[in-house]
Amino acid sequence: MEQDKAILSKAADRIKRCLIAASRTLPGDVMALIENAEPLGGKAESVMNAIRKNLQEAVKNNLPMCQDTGVFWCLVSIGRSASVSLTDIESVVVEGCNLAATEGFFRRSIVTEPYTERRNTGTNLPPFIYYEIVDGSDVEISFLMKGFGSENCSGVRMLNPTAGPEGVVDAVVDMMRKAGGKPCPPVFLGVGVGGTMDRAAFLSKKAFFSETSDGALSEMILRKVNELRIGPGGLGGYPTALSVSVLSEPTHIAGLPVALTVNCWAERRCTIRFGKGEL
Repeated sequence: MEQDKAILSKAADRIKRCLIAASRTLPGDVMALIENAEPLGGKAESVMNAIRKNLQEAVKNNLPMCQDTGVFWCLVSIGRSASVSLTDIESVVVEGCNLAATEGFFRRSIVTEPYTERRNTGTNLPPFIYYEIVDGSDVEISFLMKGFGSENCSGVRMLNPTAGPEGVVDAVVDMMRKAGGKPCPPVFLGVGVGGTMDRAAFLSKKAFFSETSDGALSEMILRKVNELRIGPGGLGGYPTALSVSVLSEPTHIAGLPVALTVNCWAERRCTIRFGKGEL
């Protein structure tokens, strides 16, 4: 029993360290896109330079890169051959998030009774956890620290089944046109297509962790969004978006659900893999 507690405590500590690090340092692929972006027009260059300076200061001072440290959005991918308890997984995720919020200078951003009193939980909990079954025997836990300046610009459109790829592109571009500078561009976009309304929304967040995006559709959306010239900070020019990831799955013959998750330039995410005996 004591050994089991030690294993779970170690797993929660790994999650804590992953989350704290992710709040201060962006993933390598995200950093590369920000560093290599060639701003053009408007106040694009000055805004991009400010973002880069902000990221340097976050690392230098070991502090979160944004005051909105976000909600904990979590995807748990469980291998079919894994012999783990869902109760243990949930407790480890919650404890890891609690430790991160306590030790990592995370803003308390969660309220109860969302449409009435909106009392702050004071803990930045609960995390929002989704589960899926995958091949293999490992457990992979992925996190987005999702700020709401960008989340408030996300959305779902239920298109006609004949809308095709052009309809998907138009839906995303229209949502971004209405968002303007509110989501702190340049943004990272996750697009979910298919399933049902709720599955499309789930796919749009899972897309940030996927290595199998629809490349052609992603490039088309990226180009069209950048043609809006909303620009860094919403002050005009290029880039408006740095990356688009698309995931799709089967859907009903009568519909074409399209969901968009908007991430600001601070695309804070991390993934931890637990092998046999580690959880």
